[in-house]
Amino acid sequence: MHVVIMGCGRVGSTLARSLEDRNHTVAVIDSEPDAFRRLGPAFNGDKVTGYGFDQQVLEKAGIKRADAFAAVSSGDNSNIIAARVAREQFGIQQVVARIYDPGRAEVYQRLGITTVATVKWTADQVLRRILPAGAEPDFRDPSGAIRVDQVPIPEVWVGQRTVDLQLQTGGRIAWIDRLGEGMLPDRQTVIQENDLIHLVMRESDAGHVFEVIKNGPEEHHG
Repeated sequence: MHVVIMGCGRVGSTLARSLEDRNHTVAVIDSEPDAFRRLGPAFNGDKVTGYGFDQQVLEKAGIKRADAFAAVSSGDNSNIIAARVAREQFGIQQVVARIYDPGRAEVYQRLGITTVATVKWTADQVLRRILPAGAEPDFRDPSGAIRVDQVPIPEVWVGQRTVDLQLQTGGRIAWIDRLGEGMLPDRQTVIQENDLIHLVMRESDAGHVFEVIKNGPEEHHG
């Protein structure tokens, strides 16, 4: 994957190094050239001086071939403008923005931009939202047998019952984030657009679970 990061503060620099350690290519944008020192001498990615909402700066950072964009500068407005440019002008699907003001976060979730409030904000959290589903679970039990993943559900599942998703994947839904609110599904719950499902599964079944989710529901329920 190629990931463009705006903001080379503590989170941005940690995130950049973590992605590089996982063999992804990274470009970091910051308006202060001094900030790049945080990346350390071992960093091989691109360092682009400028503002992450400037289209030319984004293009220089390789946004056209990017799989994900993370806006983690210290300004809410800059992060949101940059996130929207990445999503709307360049069509990047995986866009994460750091938001200090929780009141705004819900609005941006509705625009399809994943936001993380500062309280629980770590490079680790951004990493989980950038990497493909299944790469980094949110939680593993101490034995390593059970994991919990945040799973964005493909559109083909919208309108299906959560019960059917559980039956077909063999996973269990712990809870659903719907428009910024956590909810516990019951037998009648139907999957809606932009639902973020927290799924409990066996580590050994994870590959199968993600495959079933990607392929969509079985057409005929026997």
